[in-house]
Amino acid sequence: MGHSPADRTLEALLEHLAEYDRVVEVGVGRRTDLAGELAARGVAVTATDVHRREVPEGVAFELDDIFDPDIDVYEGADAIYALNLPPELHRPAFAVARAVDADFLFTTLGGDQPTVPVRREPVPGDTVFVARSIARDGHR
Repeated sequence: MGHSPADRTLEALLEHLAEYDRVVEVGVGRRTDLAGELAARGVAVTATDVHRREVPEGVAFELDDIFDPDIDVYEGADAIYALNLPPELHRPAFAVARAVDADFLFTTLGGDQPTVPVRREPVPGDTVFVARSIARDGHR
């Protein structure tokens, strides 16, 4: 990864997410570098999107819509994450994270503010928003 603000954001997210055993990326789109880097570090990664996407080796892909999720896709995940998540997807993604007792980490695009309760973690050029699942709050 390079040294642009976006690359530094990805590096910071990589450090956060590499601590988890199993993660799910919501709305992977065409930016698959973070999922690939996590898989290369031994994290079990599943990427989801409403459209079929090519993903790096070691990354599982599931066609899924966070507005009408297949909860089995997320079951067993330690964290659910998303990059540049639009505000209308914050609550549905957080609801899925809570349902499977996973942490929820995300970045937004531009000046969009989170629509769920979060802890803000400044990273170079961006902010990572961290929402813990209710069950985990007392355990970390």
